[in-house]
Amino acid sequence: MDEIRGGNTGDGTDGDGIRATAAGTAPVPLSVLDLVTVGQGRTATQALRTGVEIAKLTESRGFHRYWVAEHHSMPGVASSSPAVILAHIAAHTDRIRLGSGGVMLPNHAPLVIAEQFGTLEAMAPGRVDLGLGRAPGTDGATAAALRRSEQLNEGADDFPQQLSELIRFLDDDFPDGHPYARIHAVPGPVQATAPGGVQSAHRPPVWLLGSSGFSARLAGTLGLPFAFAHHFSAQNTIPALDLYRQSFRPSAVLDAPYALIGVSALAADDEREARRQVLTGALSMVRLRTGRPGLIPSPEEAAAYDFSPMEREFVDGWLSNVIHGTPDEVRTGLDGLAKRTGADELMITANAHGGDARLRSYELIADAYGLPNEG
Repeated sequence: MDEIRGGNTGDGTDGDGIRATAAGTAPVPLSVLDLVTVGQGRTATQALRTGVEIAKLTESRGFHRYWVAEHHSMPGVASSSPAVILAHIAAHTDRIRLGSGGVMLPNHAPLVIAEQFGTLEAMAPGRVDLGLGRAPGTDGATAAALRRSEQLNEGADDFPQQLSELIRFLDDDFPDGHPYARIHAVPGPVQATAPGGVQSAHRPPVWLLGSSGFSARLAGTLGLPFAFAHHFSAQNTIPALDLYRQSFRPSAVLDAPYALIGVSALAADDEREARRQVLTGALSMVRLRTGRPGLIPSPEEAAAYDFSPMEREFVDGWLSNVIHGTPDEVRTGLDGLAKRTGADELMITANAHGGDARLRSYELIADAYGLPNEG
């Protein structure tokens, strides 16, 4: 694969918005991953409005990023179209960085992604991140429907080629003689070369996302920032981060590794309420893993559910990786996780049935760390 080129990243040392500074007493910068979850008795409209409220709240409290993830065919997750959601969030925010955590690259033509995120960059200059994953974000049948093909090429040979093509579209620098040399992603750098054209020198920085070693090694080799899905692959977190750091080669994008990890965390005013809220996500995962995806159950339904011994074992394991409790307990958990992993940034996802619990959690975490309050 080609080396990553750098005309879009300033002086090559801060990654043009990649590196962040911790606020308050937080050990590292804090950010948000929003799955735009839909609870029973709620609509997708309400879930998307909650997303706006979360973005506005966390922007006012000094969180660095707000990302949304691409999922498909899951009734309880309304984030099938990250670019559309981010455009909506951009219209309601001013400073917080907005990005995908992530766009599943094999589901899309690279040119389409370059156009979508070039458009987002034009809407919110200097605030857009492009996080990319190689999983489908769904089951095989849905992936086949998305790609209009039964051949689901997700292997090591295909993803790097797609990534290289996408980056060349973003930078508008296919070499002479390449079949795509006369094709341009618009909005994009080509507009600066048109007569009278003026175009920003910046474009969205590319992140690689992963839950195993493949993307960790690739991100390190290419000198890109890396985001690891600790919230559902905790056992692989430290090995993947070690591999990323060992593989890292300085690039025009970054001169040193930069890794964030996604972490499930929910704070409530008391420990019992926190447990009540996170159990809804655990039950939702039980149903997803057993082929019964649905809306996020209510706390009342989750509390009354009769878990089988196997399901109870799964729930106990799942919740052991969800930092939850009082604000002080969550702060202690996040501090410990940052120390154990050496992560440069923590991206918090707060999964619960209702928007109020999620909003309250981010507010309590911000208070626990003494983050600024500009609301």
